Amino acid sequence: MKKIINRPIYTERVAPFIGKNLIKVLTGQRRVGKSCLLQQLCDHIRQSRPEAKILFINKELSSFAHIRTSQDLLAEANKAFGSTKGSDCFLFVDEVQDIEGFEHALRSLLAEEACDIYVTGSNATMLSGELATYLSGRYVAFHTHSLSFSEFLEFHKLSPGNESLRHYLTFGGLPYLSNLPLDTDICFEYLRNVYSTILLKDVVKREGIRNVSFLESLVDYVADNVGNLFSANNISRYLKSQRVNISPLQVINYLKALGDAFLVNRVSRVDIAGLRKFELGDKYYFEDLGLRNCYLGFSLPRDIHKLIENAVYLHLHTLYPKVFIGQQGEKEVDFVAFDGDSRVYV
Repeated sequence: MKKIINRPIYTERVAPFIGKNLIKVLTGQRRVGKSCLLQQLCDHIRQSRPEAKILFINKELSSFAHIRTSQDLLAEANKAFGSTKGSDCFLFVDEVQDIEGFEHALRSLLAEEACDIYVTGSNATMLSGELATYLSGRYVAFHTHSLSFSEFLEFHKLSPGNESLRHYLTFGGLPYLSNLPLDTDICFEYLRNVYSTILLKDVVKREGIRNVSFLESLVDYVADNVGNLFSANNISRYLKSQRVNISPLQVINYLKALGDAFLVNRVSRVDIAGLRKFELGDKYYFEDLGLRNCYLGFSLPRDIHKLIENAVYLHLHTLYPKVFIGQQGEKEVDFVAFDGDSRVYV
């Protein structure tokens, strides 16, 4: 059995909520390691509470293919826990968004205090839509990122240095890459498949997007302009110059879909004096550098400044809940991160 490497930055965030009557939700892009984190939490509970009854549902396994609806999920929970419901029962569901109407089952189990609930999901719409609507105030979300540079070193058994940094900036931090040689052809073949899955399943299929060629042109534009200030109007004008006629509103909707799939992150600007948000001029950063590079094409000398800025953003966003582009008069302060009332400037 493959050894699971602990990622304490996430497990320690979830630990204080174990046993609390809130649904714990691990969100994030596909293949960033949410399933392994869920397994780590499950193992922690098994070790600390040997008497616990645990139901672990992985929707990617054929053995759980019969759980298609909220009623199927409730039936499986009742079968696993029987009359022993309460603090000794734990439910883990990996890729919960694949269960139709999952929110109804979770709400019912939570209301009955039948079990302690932990789920993962690969699409932000699950939070902004279903969960926020049906479970408002009843869940706590933890955004899971791909590996940080320090985690990348641990997973790949590398020492700090320029060569290791070059590998990280080139291949990104998807955990499965630690099973592959850090070779451009091999890694990029894997990353292109992950990218296609995210684009087709989490963006095109889920959002019902018909103009796939425009979506690909938009991703190409965002990838080439990482760290640049631009607006929907700018993108629309650029695409029209490339004979792609798309309105600013369509650009906004497609960017939102990419963000909901955690492929890119939109970062707003704020006036650091009054913390007022500017209405125009956002920046976009990729959630994983490897996915950006495998799609657009890669040249480290050409893109080094973009990749480092993207890496700094990811590092800050892993540590702090809110990250903005700071503006002080005419001077831009690259990043402002907020942890409660404190600020960190980079």
